[in-house]
Amino acid sequence: MRGFSDLNLNGDAPARVQPKVGEWGPERVPTTQAKKRLRIWVSLAFIAALTALCLLGWFFYKKMNPGA
Repeated sequence: MRGFSDLNLNGDAPARVQPKVGEWGPERVPTTQAKKRLRIWVSLAFIAALTALCLLGWFFYKKMNPGA
């Protein structure tokens, strides 16, 4: 039927990467709100890790150069 598009959006993707489809749509797919929250948490974790590394470097610099 030429007038209709193929509704299989998975294409040639292997079955292990395709979402499980329930009665009304995909299951266990994160919502947009959950993805937004995760982006914020990842940003905060990155900033915290960067701050910790800078403080650790400053601490070792001070310990190795007591007169500075």
